[in-house]
Amino acid sequence: MDESTKLKLEEFIETLEGFRGRATELITVYVPAGYDVNSVQKQLEAERSTAKNIKSTSTRKNVLDSLEKIIRRLKESKKNPPNGLALFAGNVSDVEGQQDIQLWEIEPPEPLNMRLYRCDKEFVLDALREMLEVSEIYGLLVMDRKEATIGVLEGKKVNVIQKMTSGVPSKIRAGGQCLAEDSWVNLGNKNRYLRDLRINDKILSLDFKSNKLIFTKVNKRWGVIKNKVLEIVLEDECSIICSLDHIFFVKNKETIKEVFAEDLRKGDVLICSNNHDILNLEIKEIIENVGEFKLIDIETEIGNFFANGTLVHNSSQRFHRITEGLVKEFYRRIAEEVKNAFFDNKRVKGIIVGGPIPTKDEFLEGGYLQTQLQDKVIGAVDIGDADESGLGELVEKSQDLLSQQEIIYEKKLLTKFFETLGKNPKLAAYREEAVRHALQYGAVETLILSKSVDKTLSRELIKLAENIGSKIEVVSTDTTEGEQFFNLSGIGALLRFGVN
Repeated sequence: MDESTKLKLEEFIETLEGFRGRATELITVYVPAGYDVNSVQKQLEAERSTAKNIKSTSTRKNVLDSLEKIIRRLKESKKNPPNGLALFAGNVSDVEGQQDIQLWEIEPPEPLNMRLYRCDKEFVLDALREMLEVSEIYGLLVMDRKEATIGVLEGKKVNVIQKMTSGVPSKIRAGGQCLAEDSWVNLGNKNRYLRDLRINDKILSLDFKSNKLIFTKVNKRWGVIKNKVLEIVLEDECSIICSLDHIFFVKNKETIKEVFAEDLRKGDVLICSNNHDILNLEIKEIIENVGEFKLIDIETEIGNFFANGTLVHNSSQRFHRITEGLVKEFYRRIAEEVKNAFFDNKRVKGIIVGGPIPTKDEFLEGGYLQTQLQDKVIGAVDIGDADESGLGELVEKSQDLLSQQEIIYEKKLLTKFFETLGKNPKLAAYREEAVRHALQYGAVETLILSKSVDKTLSRELIKLAENIGSKIEVVSTDTTEGEQFFNLSGIGALLRFGVN
C-alpha cells in the first residue's frame, strides 16, 4: 500500500470513528473479495423485514432507511470490486429527533476476507484498521534441532506457512548407550569387567580401515541406571546385555550397518571376536528384561570395542557425527523452505529467527541461507519453543525490534534529506511554497510529509506528487529527526533536478 492510499484509508477510518449512534442503528456491511453482491443484497432485504420488528420508532426508521440506502447502492453495482466492498450507513445527525442518513463506501486497498452485517452503536472498522498494518510483512522462523516452524507476521496476525521435523531420533545422545556392568573386555593379557575398567586402559577394538584387531584407549567411563534392557544371545551361546539404544554392527554380505539394539532381529549377523580372529555370529534370541539395572557406558579413542566378544559402538563419538549430519541436512531443508516462502515476496521487509542460543546461531552463521535472505535477517531472539506457539513468543519478544525498524527507516530517510539540504541545497526543498513550486515543475523525486501536517494540505500535495510519479513518504515525530523535520515545516522533498 502506497502512502497516498494509506492516508486516504486513515482519513476514511477517522471520519467514521467520529460517529456514535443513539442506539444500535449504525450499519456496517462487508462484501468479501470474489463474493456475489446480489447474495448480499438479498440478505439485507431479509434483514429489512426483521428490522420492522424494532420497538423504538426512531431506531426502526433509522435502521430501515440506512438499509434502503445500502440496498439501493448494491443494486447499482454491476459487480463486486476486485478487493471487495465495505459500506457504512446510519443517522449521524447531532440533533436528537432529526434524521441525517449518510452512506459511505470504500473498496479496500487489500482484499477483504470477511463477510459481515452488523447493526451497532458504532461502525465496525477493525478489518480496515488491520490493512493499515499489512503493507509490509515480516518472515518468521523458529527452530531447534528437532523441529522448525516458518510463519509470517501480517499486521497483528501470525500465519503458519510450514512445519518441519528433523528426523533426529531423541535416542541419539551421548551417555545413552550402555552395557551390563559385568560385561567383560579384553586388555590383551587378561579380561576385565566394565565395572572395574579404568581410564587409559587399552581394550580390544576393530580398525575398520585395515579390518584388523587393535587396542584402543578408554577416555571416559560412567554408570547409568536403566529400567529396561535386552539380552542378545548369539549362536555360540555367548550373550551380551545392553540398553535398548546401544548400537551394534550388523554384517550383511559385504556391508556393515549400524543398528540400535531394539531394532535387531533374530537371524541378524553381528561382528564378534575370540580375541584372536574376527568372527561373524548369528543372533539366536533376543530377550527383554524389565526392572532396575546398573549399566556402564564408556568412550574410546577409535569409536568401538569388543564386549563379551561382540563388537559394540562407542558411546559418544559416532553418535555426535550421526547427529551433526542429520542436523546439517535439516538446516539445509529449513533454508530451502525459507527461500520458497520469502525469496520472491517483495512485501517481506525483514526476517526474524528464534530458537535456543546454539541452534539459531549455528543456522545463521553456517551460511545456509542465500545472501539475499541473510541480508533480510533483522534479528535473532532467544526462545524455547519451535512450534506454532513459538511463533507467537517470537513476535511478542520482537516488538521493540519491529518498531525499531520503522524508526531506523525514518532516520535514514530524514538524514539523507538533511545532508542533501546542507551539502547540495539545489536538490532539496522544504516548506509548502518551495515544495509546491518543485512539484509544479515535475522536479520532486521524493515527497516527504510529517504525519502532523494538516490532512487537507497533505492530500493536495500528495495528489500533485502522484501526477508526476513522485515517491511519497510519511514520517512520524517519534524521533529527534522527525521532530526536527516537523519544526522545519513538516513538508520537504528530494529533487530530481534543481529549480529556480
